[in-house]
Amino acid sequence: MTINEQEQRLQALLHPPPVGASVVSPTSRYAAVGTAVLDPDGEHPVVYLLRRFVPHPERLLTVGTHVVVARDRTDIVAAEALGDPELFWRLCDGNRAVFPEDLVQEPGRRLRITAPEALPGSSP
Repeated sequence: MTINEQEQRLQALLHPPPVGASVVSPTSRYAAVGTAVLDPDGEHPVVYLLRRFVPHPERLLTVGTHVVVARDRTDIVAAEALGDPELFWRLCDGNRAVFPEDLVQEPGRRLRITAPEALPGSSP
């Protein structure tokens, strides 16, 4: 990495994105969650994410299944089933899991692969 690239990365850290700019990846579980601003003194606005409510699994459209085998990991299952290991949270949402590792503890368990809640065609 060049010195210029390092300086640019440092400047990006020192200067947060403007209010209203996206602060999360479009594939994040928080992508559809809005932001709000807290500015108690009128001089130092802090942008924060609003609360994300976990959807009811029954309302999510099933797009596939995966049978757990020994040594499975949720990131690998997500990469194979959804094309992105960072989408492991969709496995959690679709299978009512708080901790991703709980999904792959029991070989033979059938996991639902689900579409995100906001996808057209999902049940209301």
